Amino acid sequence: MNKTPFWRTTWAIMSKDLRAELRSRELVGAMLLFTLLAIMIFSFALELDRLTREEVVSGVLWVTVVFASILGLNRSMAMEREQGNMDAMLLAPIDRSAIFAGKMAGNFIFTLVVGVLLLPLTTVLYNVPVARPMLALVLLLGIWGFSTVGTLLAAMTVQTRARETLLPIVMLPVVLPLLLAAVRASNGIIADAPSEQWQAWPQVLLVIDVIYLVMCLLMFPFVVEE
Repeated sequence: MNKTPFWRTTWAIMSKDLRAELRSRELVGAMLLFTLLAIMIFSFALELDRLTREEVVSGVLWVTVVFASILGLNRSMAMEREQGNMDAMLLAPIDRSAIFAGKMAGNFIFTLVVGVLLLPLTTVLYNVPVARPMLALVLLLGIWGFSTVGTLLAAMTVQTRARETLLPIVMLPVVLPLLLAAVRASNGIIADAPSEQWQAWPQVLLVIDVIYLVMCLLMFPFVVEE
C-alpha cells in the first residue's frame, strides 16, 4: 500500500489540530490563563527597581514560556490518546515522521500564539519594553526548539500514569542548552547591549533547533512503536 506524501500528511495533521482548537479553545485558553497568572505572580513577588527588573525579566519570560508549553504538550498528546486518534494514525499508511512533524507544527503554533501575547503583557506589568523584533525572533527560535523536543517527549510519557509530572522532569534537563541560549540572547537585547555581545546566541539557538529537529524526526518512529 502506498504511503501518503510526507508534507500532505503533515499539513493534514496540523490542520486537524488547528480546527479542533478553534472549535474548543481548550488548549490555548488554558495556556493563556496559566501565562497570565504566572506573569502576575512574578510581578507581585518581585518588587524590584527598574535595573533589577531588566535583569530578571528575560528569565521570567522564558520560565513562563517553558511551563506553558509543557502544559499544552501534555494536553495535546493526552487528547490524541483519549480519543484514539494516535492509534488510528499509526495504523494508517503514512510516514511516522510526518505524524511527528504535524503534531510538532500544531504545538509550535499554539505556543507561539501564547508567546506573542506574552510580550505586551510583560511590557505592561514590568514596565520593560520587551516587544522588540529581535526578541520576537529569539522567542520564535526558542519555541521551535521547545515544541520539537516536547512533542517527542510527550509522545513517550503520555502512556504513563504520571505523565503530568513526568514530562517536565524529563523535558527540562533536555532543553537546558536551549533555555540558556534563549535567556542569554534575551538579556542582551533587553539591556540594549552591543550586538557583538549577544548576536552569537540566536545562531546557537538555530543550530540547536536543527539538531533537535533531525534527532526527533529520526527517533519518533521508534518511540511510538513501544
